[in-house]
Amino acid sequence: KTPVSKMARLLLSFLGDTVTIGDVSFKLKIPKNPELVPQNYMTDSLAQSVVHHLRWIMQKDLLGQDVFLIGPPGPLRRSIAMQYLELTKREVEYIALSRDTTETDLKQRREIRDGSAFYLDQCAVRAATEGRILVLEGLEKAERNVLPVLNNLLENREMQLEDGRFLMSAERYDKLLQDHTKSELDAWKIVRVSEDFRVIALGLPVPKYSGNPLDPPLRSRFQARDVYHLPFKDHLQLLYSIGSNISTERISQLLSFATTLCSQESSTLGLPDFPLDSLSAAVQILDSFPMMSVQHVIDRLYPYNVFLGKEGRTAVKDVLKRFELQDSESHLLPRRITKVESVHGDKPFKADVTVQIGEKEVTFQVPAGTGLLKKHRQSDTFIRTSSHNQLLAEMMQSHMVKDMCLIGGKGCGKTVIAKEFADILGYTIEPIMLYQDMTARDLLQQRYTLPNGDTAWRPSPLVTAALEGKLVILDGIHRINPGTLAVLQRLIHDRELTLYDGTRLLREDRYRNLKEGLQISDEKLQERSIFPIHPSFRIVVLAEPPVIGSSTQQWLGPEFLTLFLFHNVRSLSKSEEIEVIKEMIPNVPSVAVEQLLSLTHKLRETNDATAQSLASSLSTRQLLRICRRLSQHPDESLYYAVNKACLSRFLPNLARSALHKNLQDAGIETSPDDMKKLEEKDYTCEINNGILRIGSVTMPVCNSTEKMKVPDVLFYENAQHMMVMEDMLKDFLLGEHLLLVGNQGVGKNKIVDRFLHLLNRPREYLQLHRDTTVQSLTLQPSVKDGLIIYEDSPLVKAVKFGHILVIDEADKAPTNVTCILKTLVESGEMVLSDGRRIVANCAHVEGRENVIVIHPDFRMIVLANRPGFPFLGNDFFGTLGDIFSCHAVDNPKPQSELAMLRQYGPDVPEPILQKLVAAFGELRSLADQGIINYPYSTREVVNIVKHLQKFPAEGLANVVRNVFDFDSYNNEMREILISTLHKYGIPIGAKPTNVQLAKE
Repeated sequence: KTPVSKMARLLLSFLGDTVTIGDVSFKLKIPKNPELVPQNYMTDSLAQSVVHHLRWIMQKDLLGQDVFLIGPPGPLRRSIAMQYLELTKREVEYIALSRDTTETDLKQRREIRDGSAFYLDQCAVRAATEGRILVLEGLEKAERNVLPVLNNLLENREMQLEDGRFLMSAERYDKLLQDHTKSELDAWKIVRVSEDFRVIALGLPVPKYSGNPLDPPLRSRFQARDVYHLPFKDHLQLLYSIGSNISTERISQLLSFATTLCSQESSTLGLPDFPLDSLSAAVQILDSFPMMSVQHVIDRLYPYNVFLGKEGRTAVKDVLKRFELQDSESHLLPRRITKVESVHGDKPFKADVTVQIGEKEVTFQVPAGTGLLKKHRQSDTFIRTSSHNQLLAEMMQSHMVKDMCLIGGKGCGKTVIAKEFADILGYTIEPIMLYQDMTARDLLQQRYTLPNGDTAWRPSPLVTAALEGKLVILDGIHRINPGTLAVLQRLIHDRELTLYDGTRLLREDRYRNLKEGLQISDEKLQERSIFPIHPSFRIVVLAEPPVIGSSTQQWLGPEFLTLFLFHNVRSLSKSEEIEVIKEMIPNVPSVAVEQLLSLTHKLRETNDATAQSLASSLSTRQLLRICRRLSQHPDESLYYAVNKACLSRFLPNLARSALHKNLQDAGIETSPDDMKKLEEKDYTCEINNGILRIGSVTMPVCNSTEKMKVPDVLFYENAQHMMVMEDMLKDFLLGEHLLLVGNQGVGKNKIVDRFLHLLNRPREYLQLHRDTTVQSLTLQPSVKDGLIIYEDSPLVKAVKFGHILVIDEADKAPTNVTCILKTLVESGEMVLSDGRRIVANCAHVEGRENVIVIHPDFRMIVLANRPGFPFLGNDFFGTLGDIFSCHAVDNPKPQSELAMLRQYGPDVPEPILQKLVAAFGELRSLADQGIINYPYSTREVVNIVKHLQKFPAEGLANVVRNVFDFDSYNNEMREILISTLHKYGIPIGAKPTNVQLAKE
């Protein structure tokens, strides 16, 4: 007779209106609002470990205690909480905490209706008064000192509310009722807290995971339970039931591998936890593709090559070897998609996809979009190379089971691939550009006021996309604060979402279940603010690779790993890149393409950090731009084009010489003949019969009626500025947006104004600064008759009317703000903060309100100071340089400068002008060498000449001080200046030590 083990199998049973787990029983009540009871979380066979957790929660519930389920990231804790609520038929109030959560999100929020303010109860108050269970997820995400507002509610079931009411525990309230009537208590504004109210908190252990540690007074009010991953045996059973086509041995090897990576030893090596909950997705893929390499599927759950350093990668490879999961020759990878067909009949929004793997073809079903599938294989904007074919086939496999994340460097084609993927399956795309100071509200719902002054909520593009079944592209997930992303976890894991105004979005099967269970219509459910999430809805996230070892840019942590399947978008190989360029730009000279690509791939493949930083300026996007230019102007030198793309004029000396050496090795050189040709070329401009010619480029002049917006500026022509303008005109004709980079005072604004004046194009002007926000870029609020109304910012006006938007001082705004220009330039889409949307394609407009179509004449010209010291800006070029055509603007050469100064000072003696040009030329070269900090510009010389022209009697030495007195307190600098100026005969600051007497 063996003694029965303590952990005997617990059985779950229902008797009438009682639920029993093992020896613990709970009496059910009929819920008042059955639509708030979680649906479809229970499964037919619950794992024993889960039943133990449920029994423990039931015990605590009977004791009237609040519980805290703590454990590693993943959906398990949430699903156990929801299973318990479904089992006991309890209504739920759910809130995902984030760094943006405030006291008003928990207690009461003020709303305005018909001109009067009132308070609306939020989740904690509703749960307390209605006897629901409050589920708080992500306690470690909330800012400190927000959650203590709940302390008294947890401890004594009491809370003072903003509207003057007081929540009181059920016992005390019932005691008072014996001596007073209910109307007396109502008059005192006392509200009874239901005896069924409980709190279930879900959180991660901090430290080990990042976040704020629990406040001791808050922690002491919870009963904790460690909900670790499912035990090995339970998890194995679950995976066996999913993957019936895979050998049991392979499944257990896979699970052993994953468990090892979650062990204590692995975390001491600094390896993030393996996302065990995603294993079922991996097994589903392997179940359809049993011949496929397991290691390859592991890469998608745990892309260790992307986020681990050398030691970490070796450690993971050792574990793979130990469990015999390394790729052998026989394992296959998907090669390409061979056909896609929509499924007719009772399965709307599904498609049958056939993928070739090895010699076989496998067909499986995936969600499809609401539009028509793309029938023809070739598209004009997407050239399929073999690696793209493989990537799209792999994305189809992942799409069958989960949302995905594409990781790849700047300009390697992530957006284009995501769009092609959407086209194949007939999806409408919703691009959402993420930025650093984005809040949870920007992601889900924003506040706004109606014309009559009432407050209201506007759903974000993400929420409307979920309801309409679009494919959301979240671009730049590496920028956003991880605490903000927490609000999306439930949407990604469970396809459920609770919004700020109380609206609930449910997964489609749960919505159907609810509808059949309650036997009510869609309209009735919508009145109760319950909506189904469209079965097609999917999220694709784009990100740049994490920086290994960086504290701020290592965004890919254990929590993030549980959300997606990951695909690494590699840069194209040399042959593929040549194929793409030649297909897209057929008439580009092939010799030039060969040279350009051998240079680029050499820079990409080196281990030298300097060379790699140059390679980021030569992304695929930038190479296509260079080749487009070459196809239009085949006589242009490649040497010049590469230097322009890398802005070599402003590179540090080390990087500039590295670029020069690599250019020579690739056979890209500039000959003295080229220089001579450039110098002898005719750089004049004229307008004949409405055609403007600058140098050798012509373009029709715009006949604009808005004369007041066309700039008119005093401009003296010189060859160098005309060269820049000719260059700008070439890019304009190719439809590019421009970026002009240069030191201060070299004439960037003058060149742009003159350029627009010649073209007769109206401009909108936007100056950026430190406090520019994403909102202020797009809208400017003003108050009219007591209402806040938003006026279009210059950016929106330029887009609407086809003006040229000149963005000045772009390097002064934070790069996380300016990065929203990327979607506007790249895909021509952008959502404004008042809910309107800018789109490029008129075809996307029909039947949609609040849409602004980009005018075909709209262009952006961005001005920025050169990167690096002494300019105190942000690295605009480094972040966004490759989406613009870049132009370096420099001080004019001595001849051009002299010619220009003669026009500013016609009466100033020629020798003086020559002295000034020579002296400033030398000072600039000292600044380039880093000997002096301040880069003296043409603006300084022009101001000196203007002074001499007006007051000819004043001595040169006196006037030059207008510029150099800034440096009079820095002795070292002053000595250098004085000696340089003396060298050219400008007698400034002469002291007896500077005077050398001649011998008799």
